[in-house]
Amino acid sequence: MVDKPKQERVIHARIPESLDDEVKRRATDLGLSVSNLVRNVLQHTFGLVEDVVHDSAEIARAARGGQATRSATPSTTDRAGAPPAPRVLGWQRVVLNVNAICDTCNAVLTKGSRAAVGMLDRPGTPPVQCTACLKELDHDDDH
Repeated sequence: MVDKPKQERVIHARIPESLDDEVKRRATDLGLSVSNLVRNVLQHTFGLVEDVVHDSAEIARAARGGQATRSATPSTTDRAGAPPAPRVLGWQRVVLNVNAICDTCNAVLTKGSRAAVGMLDRPGTPPVQCTACLKELDHDDDH
């Protein structure tokens, strides 16, 4: 008997018709399926919320005169015991061949637009960044 790969889970949710219309419209505009759009939104939302909570705790700790706990180098595991996410070593400017979402500001990046793709220090899904967010990192005045 051949082992079948595990199937992804399906989540059902009741939403108002107006939200259903908006999700379908956005998915069409981005050239994505509704399923992929919702999955991406959920994944980004959890990451953003976790970052906001962690950063808020760091700000409160610093305001009380405490030491920041975030280290300059990534640990071998994160708070849940899973390996840390790959680090971005650098950014490669590209012209997109597909629609994408900026990992930093969530801007919609359409096929044919300029963006940057992160080069990772280990396997993983490379992040995409819009040119405005990339400019924030670029300290070279020659560009």
